Amino acid sequence: MSAAPLLEVRGLKKHYPVRKGLLQRTVGQVYAVDGVSFSVGHGETLGLVGESGCGKSTTGKSVIKLIEPTAGEISVEGRRIEGLTRAEMQSVRRQVQFVFQDPYSSLNPRMSAGDIVAEPLRNFGVAAKSEMRERVAGIFAKVGLRAEQMARFPHEFSGGQRQRIGIARALALNPGLIICDEPVSALDVSVQAQVINLLMDLQAEFRLSYLFIAHDLGVVEHISHRVAVMYLGKIVEIAPKRDIFRSPQHPYTEALLSAVPVPNPAKKSKRIILKGDVPSPINPPSGCRFHTRCPYAVARCSAEEPAIREIAPGHHVACHLR
Repeated sequence: MSAAPLLEVRGLKKHYPVRKGLLQRTVGQVYAVDGVSFSVGHGETLGLVGESGCGKSTTGKSVIKLIEPTAGEISVEGRRIEGLTRAEMQSVRRQVQFVFQDPYSSLNPRMSAGDIVAEPLRNFGVAAKSEMRERVAGIFAKVGLRAEQMARFPHEFSGGQRQRIGIARALALNPGLIICDEPVSALDVSVQAQVINLLMDLQAEFRLSYLFIAHDLGVVEHISHRVAVMYLGKIVEIAPKRDIFRSPQHPYTEALLSAVPVPNPAKKSKRIILKGDVPSPINPPSGCRFHTRCPYAVARCSAEEPAIREIAPGHHVACHLR
């Protein structure tokens, strides 16, 4: 990996106004993403995990400005992009592509699979009309599809094949970074493995970087180099994969990992049951946002928000007790 990261995010925020009444006055904010910082190196996969509603998908969409961020700095290959206009973002979108969760709704049902993959090539004018079919057939081959399938429509494919089409579309412009938003959660387990292995093979061949958003820790452990754990709009721990899974330092990470099934029936694992429900992102707790459910919380946790700090090389955690 090169010294300069491909993607660098600092203090990213996305707040949604809460409006009520006849005049739709703003009465509060939903703090969906509230000060997130991370980087993704060249050829690296950063897994982003957490419970549903913690802000993972919003983070991914804000990074590429599919959702306009409220605040923060976003750099792609050293270029700041958060202030760019829609037209100026065109060149950035060649470098950063997106694979969506639902492989059916993310594809236009009126377009053939070949046209779907060819669309970004046409939009950016990177392939002549005479060579378009050959170019698209080559991309199909890269993702395990046949050239004769280019004339078919999305409803004629299985879920796994549709996701391969989505990956092919993302791959068409030779991007450096692909943001994968729960790319296998809608697929059968056996198909999940095929798609994950495909992503890893493509990464090895094209030195792709991935921001891999998921809630399945088994999948994240398989594909990621580093893992960032989110809770209620904030990253609470980020570290190399090995450190996260062998020695989690944040109580929330410990609880998440305790819920992962152990394949060995002879090995007993102690499940950590968190008390209460996830607080509302409209009115998050003071201090550490996890203190209302943390089994180790002390008075300081409710009064002072912990800064995320490095406790070992490459291992950062936001916890007063570490």
